[in-house]
Amino acid sequence: MKTMQAALNYAGKNNYSIIPLQRNKKPYFQWTDFQHRKASSDEIKAWWSKWPNAMIGIVTGQISGLFVVDCDTQKGFDTVQELLPDSLEIPTARTPRGGWHLYFQYPTDSGLTVQAAIMPGVDIRGEGGYIIAAPSMNGNGKGYEWLDGLSLAEITPPPLPNALLSAFNNIINNSIYRGEVKTEVSASKMFENGRRDNDLFHVSNCLVKGGMPKEEIEQVLEKLIFSWGENPDSKWIQAKIESAFQRANKRERNLAKEVLDFISVTNGYFSVTDCYTVLQVVTKEDKTAVRVALSRLKDKDKVIEKHGNKDGVYRRIENEIEEVNFLNAPTDEFSISLPLGIDSYCKLYPGNIVVVAGSKSSGKTAFLLNIVKENMKRYEVVYLNSEMGDTEFRKRLELFEDVKLQDWKFRAYHRMANFADLITPEKKIFIVDFLEVTTDFWKVAQYIQEIHRKLKEGICIIALQKSEGKDNGRGGDFSKEKARLYIALDYLPEQKTNRLKIVDAKAWQTEINPRGMFREYKLIHGSKFVKESKWQN
Repeated sequence: MKTMQAALNYAGKNNYSIIPLQRNKKPYFQWTDFQHRKASSDEIKAWWSKWPNAMIGIVTGQISGLFVVDCDTQKGFDTVQELLPDSLEIPTARTPRGGWHLYFQYPTDSGLTVQAAIMPGVDIRGEGGYIIAAPSMNGNGKGYEWLDGLSLAEITPPPLPNALLSAFNNIINNSIYRGEVKTEVSASKMFENGRRDNDLFHVSNCLVKGGMPKEEIEQVLEKLIFSWGENPDSKWIQAKIESAFQRANKRERNLAKEVLDFISVTNGYFSVTDCYTVLQVVTKEDKTAVRVALSRLKDKDKVIEKHGNKDGVYRRIENEIEEVNFLNAPTDEFSISLPLGIDSYCKLYPGNIVVVAGSKSSGKTAFLLNIVKENMKRYEVVYLNSEMGDTEFRKRLELFEDVKLQDWKFRAYHRMANFADLITPEKKIFIVDFLEVTTDFWKVAQYIQEIHRKLKEGICIIALQKSEGKDNGRGGDFSKEKARLYIALDYLPEQKTNRLKIVDAKAWQTEINPRGMFREYKLIHGSKFVKESKWQN
């Protein structure tokens, strides 16, 4: 029994206090006794013999010497990461709902207990709590899993960093969260002379992250300073608030993760300087963090290796291979109709990616909906919408006078990110409208790669925003890496018309490579594409 053995290992090797949990996350019995004593191996065996599907609960706090930060959302995870040193290795598990459990040593004498929503999307598990541990399975058959190389069997939980401890204590001790302010704030050891400047900044930082308006933050800081028996200094307060807002805008970075993400989308070789440039690293401290991350990836994780004799040049090691199954591969093209006659020049095959990069008012969504209209009777179409609400989506469909609303035959879903999770291997047309990236544009390649890995028999058409007059969408050349067909749409204000350009095509119908060909069009009533010119080079 895998779960029983894991429970025994946590109790034996890690010396943790273990309890069995029901699929609803509640213990099978009154468990307070195990906050003060640890179950024996015989007790654990008896529990899992009686309840073989039980989930593993690790009691947190003093008894196990364990403190867990539970991040339910990406925003919560990012908030915690901003307070962690780049080089810190932390045992980390993914939850069935896509959250994260980060394991630390319990900070002795901290008094940290269990606190839900201590930050947006963040819970903590300390004294009096427990956490569900991998490889537990919930009632839906989904499991808790350790991230590769970051399990408790491989890494010892580190001490809770002072920045994170201070942030938690500031929120708890001062009852500050989402604009809620305790009117009488008593001074604590967090605000003793000699550390008040630093702690005042941490309070400001937490409030900025929580979205509190600047004026309200000023009031909170004034109350804190009054509680110390001092008169508030407006310049001091303003300096702390400005620093917090600057940090929120710039944010402290988890460069180790950023470096790994960058490497995952590189082709061939790269240098340390390439990392600096792409990741926009400028400070001495951040450059050091990049070099430390690269060193670990080379020596410990074996993700990269040195290339040549020149220092600072690396290549990504490709350990994973997938055999080309050409004998059983489909023989047919993916016969899809594309607006303005593009399909008469360009071929597509199962597993292909199409990128449509459109500038403002170029008709990007109309282009995608025309693809739906022309192909929905032949293929199942899945439309992943990140921009429009239900009513606006309906209004866009109603613009098509030649298709009644009830005759649209496709599935549309709201989706803001993680589009690859909804890609399946069946022969379908997947449309992403649109892949929005506001920072770290190079990550576009990573997101497209994730989609490409999931495709088998189907194709995916991905919309990107782009600047007027540019061929490439957000992400630049990174956005072109996996695209078999790359299309640019532009609005030409002087001519009061639009232009479609085939930026790149890996396979074509004629002997002539259509790369660089373009034609003008007009978008009528927000739905109909009308040719305004012939194809030109």
